[in-house]
Amino acid sequence: MKNQKGFTLIELLIVVAIIGIIAAIAIPSLLRARVSANEAATIGDIRTVISSQAAYQSANGGWYESNFPCLNDPSNGCIPSYPTNAPTFLDSQLANLGAKSGYDRSFLGGAAPPANSLNTNISSTSSVTSYAYWATPTSQGQTGVRGFAGDSSGILCFSTDGTPAPTVGSIGLDTNNAACNVLQ
Repeated sequence: MKNQKGFTLIELLIVVAIIGIIAAIAIPSLLRARVSANEAATIGDIRTVISSQAAYQSANGGWYESNFPCLNDPSNGCIPSYPTNAPTFLDSQLANLGAKSGYDRSFLGGAAPPANSLNTNISSTSSVTSYAYWATPTSQGQTGVRGFAGDSSGILCFSTDGTPAPTVGSIGLDTNNAACNVLQ
């Protein structure tokens, strides 16, 4: 009788079956972790946008900005006489409104300030009285589950089905609507 080295077919099948069972348990957990990470990053981004608009408002004569790239480069004709070496309000990745962390981003500015209240010496010509910012999953259920939104009141809410949160009035989140669950 020969001395055989190696594994039998049964042993190899058992190992493959064990690896398959481990993968079946681990992969859904990894997908849920990725969705949770995308949602957490998106919530942080919306809070960053709300904070940057509030800081911009104080530098822009009390008005928000509808031209989103101005939050990244306010000295580029956005705020008159804004120093070129002064800080920006928002990083370029958020200011370009592209997809980020599995979420598509959109922004809508509200009404323009009354003409008699806009001081063009210190305020941007693209100033607005309010705004809303939305983030919806690029691929529902895979990159994210919930849709998120924030507005000029500082409220951040989510929809459980990934759709954009509804607005009311001159751009504000409709917190009375069941599709806008306020995030605490």
